[in-house]
Amino acid sequence: MWSFASSLVLSVPVQAADVTIFAAASLKEALETVQDEFQEATGYSVVASLAGSSLLARQIELGAPADIFISANSAWMDYLEGKELLVSGAREDLLSNRLVLIAPAGKTLPIKSVTNAEILALLGEGRLAMALVEAVPAGIYGKASLINLGLWQQVEPQVAQTDNVRAALALVAAGETPLGIVYASDARAEPRVTILAELPLESYPHIRYPVALLNEESQAAQRFFDFLAGPQARAAFVSAGFSLISLD
Repeated sequence: MWSFASSLVLSVPVQAADVTIFAAASLKEALETVQDEFQEATGYSVVASLAGSSLLARQIELGAPADIFISANSAWMDYLEGKELLVSGAREDLLSNRLVLIAPAGKTLPIKSVTNAEILALLGEGRLAMALVEAVPAGIYGKASLINLGLWQQVEPQVAQTDNVRAALALVAAGETPLGIVYASDARAEPRVTILAELPLESYPHIRYPVALLNEESQAAQRFFDFLAGPQARAAFVSAGFSLISLD
């Protein structure tokens, strides 16, 4: 299995801010909108570091100064909770997403279903771009789907793994791989790719993006945590292609 270095470098904050967010790479555009709206509404400054959830969780474990963490799956949030790094009672499931099979725009027509024959024919001698299948949520979900569809064994030698889902998206957008598996929200954010098919929802675990407060001393962080559940933020996430999870 090939592996590619990420084209989305972790953007470590270079200046002090009132709120520092560590968030899954797939949230990029939506989170930028939410940050702008929060800053305009409150006057607090916000900076975000975007990368694969696994990398971010490891950095938080090592003491990175994050106030809020938004993961693309529950496992890495559970990991940090097990290390007692979350503020007690300040964790919610915020968003959901879907997996799609993509190709460079204009290269391939949509297909009716994701089958062994279809995938192999479309791949040819090329690679299937995916986020790290043992560590990054999009890759973990994608591998689970391919296993359940009976495709993994045959496509595994042609999988090109990347550090995060946006790097997989970039490979397909640049035409470096003929196919990729990413979130539906990623595909919506990139005009240079086309969605060939949605992977069956029943073929992979339900995708959840949990959010947690890490710094109980910061009033600004608490306000941003609350803002994420409000109508402006939720509208931005829906516009970016995410689905909402009811917050009670």
